[in-house]
Amino acid sequence: MALPSPFKHELLLREYGQSTYELIQQLRTIEDREERTKRAQQIVQLIFRLNPALREQPDAQPKVWNHIFEMTDGELDVDSPYPLHALDILAKQPQRVAYPSKSPKLKAYGRSVEIMIEQALALEDAAEREQATIAIGRTMKFLYRSYSKENAKDVTILKHLKELSGGKLELDPAQVDANNLFEFATPPTAGGRPAPFIVPQPRAERSERGERGDRGDREGRRGGNNNRRDKQRRGGKKGRQEPQQPPQ
Repeated sequence: MALPSPFKHELLLREYGQSTYELIQQLRTIEDREERTKRAQQIVQLIFRLNPALREQPDAQPKVWNHIFEMTDGELDVDSPYPLHALDILAKQPQRVAYPSKSPKLKAYGRSVEIMIEQALALEDAAEREQATIAIGRTMKFLYRSYSKENAKDVTILKHLKELSGGKLELDPAQVDANNLFEFATPPTAGGRPAPFIVPQPRAERSERGERGDRGDREGRRGGNNNRRDKQRRGGKKGRQEPQQPPQ
């Protein structure tokens, strides 16, 4: 049996499977039209049994019949309950997706930071270029923290910034350190320095800790209620008086 064409049948073959595709190809060998129509109907029923989710799609029956018609290269001559025609969407070759041709120089920052640096170098105003450099350095420090899960020194960020820009974007290290130019707006600590960066914990771990905390609170409240009931019982027994006998 001839193999399917590289594009026209490839998607349909992956959707319905090799066995179903071979059954559809066997329809061409059936000479009796009535028998061929009966076999085609059985194949349609088989497709819906193998893929129950197809029933929920709009126009599922016409879609499957036309897919079968397409997999026979338009040579399916049967009494179909729906008009059969070629699908234009399968006749068009999709355009190739443009993937990046080169990898970023430093994986921690990615290609986006390199694009930001190229745009900053295109700025003619010196003040705007400096502000853009500060913003890029702040972004690089954030990305470095997210990538390596540890804090990065400003000297390291300045070194990487100089390397990526070819030495064209530079800042005074003393000014960066004194004004915390690479730090995001965070509440200051007691010493006036920004709060240290805390690596976020996985959501599963946080939820587990939250469940343990909630369970402990519930047990504490339950234990407090039990202690309160015990005190009430003991207090009630101590303060209970025996009923007096009526006078004779």
